[in-house]
Order: sequence, then C-alpha cells, then structure tokens
Amino acid sequence: MLRIAVQSKGRLYDETMELLKAAGIKLVAVKRTLLVPSKNFPVELLFLRDDDIPDSVATGTADIGIVGLNEVLEKHQRVNMLRKLGFSRCRLSLAIPKDADYNGPAWFNGKKIATSYPRILASYLKKNNLDADIHVISGSVEIAPGIGLSDAIFDIVSSGGTLVSNNLKEVEVVLPSEAVLIGSDRQLDDEKQNALDELLFRIEAVKTAETRKYVLMNVPKSRLKAVLAILPGIKSPTVLPLADDNWCSVHSVIEEKTLWTSINALKAVGAEGILVLNIEEMVP
Repeated sequence: MLRIAVQSKGRLYDETMELLKAAGIKLVAVKRTLLVPSKNFPVELLFLRDDDIPDSVATGTADIGIVGLNEVLEKHQRVNMLRKLGFSRCRLSLAIPKDADYNGPAWFNGKKIATSYPRILASYLKKNNLDADIHVISGSVEIAPGIGLSDAIFDIVSSGGTLVSNNLKEVEVVLPSEAVLIGSDRQLDDEKQNALDELLFRIEAVKTAETRKYVLMNVPKSRLKAVLAILPGIKSPTVLPLADDNWCSVHSVIEEKTLWTSINALKAVGAEGILVLNIEEMVP
C-alpha cells in the first residue's frame, strides 16, 4: 500500500483532503490517528508536522508526501518534486518594522534577522552579498522585532495580515511557495508504483479541470460557422440538433482565463442561452 505523508492540521491539511476527495479517494473514518488507510484506493495517509514530511520521504518512512515547497528547500533532503499542486500558495519574505526607512537589500547589512528558515535565508544573503546575523527561532517569528529579539524577520507570508498586526511591512519576496508532491529515488514495488501512477493520473485530471469550464449554448444554424471559429474545444466542439431545425446546441470546453472574453464574442455572433458549468475531472 502506497504511504503518503501529509500535514496533520492547518490549511495545507484542509486543501490536501480536498484534492484527495476530488480524486475519488475516500478515507476510513477515524479520529486523528497517525496512520489512516483509504477504503477504496491502495493508499494510506501518514499524518505529520509539515517540517517532518521531507525527512519521512527521504528516509523511506513514507513513499511520497504533500508539503510546501518552502519546507522541501529548507530541509534540503534528497527528495524529488513529482508535481506542483497549485494550492496553499504563500511566500517566504523579509519584513521590517513599518516605520523603518527601507532602501533595498543593503538595509539588512549588520542587522539581526529572526527566522525558522535559516538555510533559505542564508542562501539569499550569500547570493546578495549581505552580512546579517541569523537568529533561529521556532514559531511566533513575527513578534521578534517588537520584543527586541531582532531587527527584521524572514517568514511565511500569506495574506500579510499577521505582519500588519505586528507593525511590520514586507519588503523582499525571497521564495514563492505552494504545495508540492514529493518522492524519493527509491524504487517502488509494482503495487505501489501502479498506485502512484494512478494517483498522478487522477491529480492531473482534477488540476486540468480546475482551469476549464464546460460551456453549452443555443446557436442559429446560420451563425454556426461564426461560433465555431471562436470556440477552441478539446479537439472540436460538439454540435447537437434541436427540435427547431433552424437551431442547434453547441458544447465546448473553454479555459477559465479566456471565459468572459469568449462569452462576449459568442453573444456578439448570435449565441443564446449560454450555460457555464464546472468540471470535476477532465481526462486529457
């Protein structure tokens, strides 16, 4: 059975569970045990702290893991990134007191920076030829400047609300991060490899569907050619007859980023009754 290390709580946990549910994987209902099997797919989930997940995959305790890219780079373990997952987006940033005058990265020379990510911070400082003192603390990094522990912080930022509430301002984004699926160089047995291949296939279908919409519309046959010229479709839009011989129904898949531009163009050439539906999964 393929073992997946996942975060035990928090935003990453919630969004990981949503992804697995969308991929059709159901878990046995248990109360926060360490190891939870699926009841319809050959996987089991190992619940860990997020910073323990890269280690668990590197050592073979878990076969694969879902964790933030920031944790993968900080732990510097021998793991492979199998796929970016596009959720739990955040960034590792440098922040300073809101009233401080900031003139660029050189501001950090001679300063003390509090962080839980010393490896990534040290790499940034070296790359930019900066000489700063790294003060490593675990948790509540944002309070360090306010109580005199540091001049600045290097920490995870999502909305920025925590910085504002602690009178800090974000001045440098060092690393954009998101959830990633990681594995190792160890060869899996056939059962586990088949489960991993199927899991990747399902995830791809779910993630592809998230960026597209299924669109249906009624079109006068006299305007069909103009409508088809607008629609990309997967290969070709579907055209179905209607009770009125002068009309037809057209079905297509449109990328969400061009949806409203396409709808306006379709209306302009005569499409009516346009219906937009979400897609749960889409197999390429």
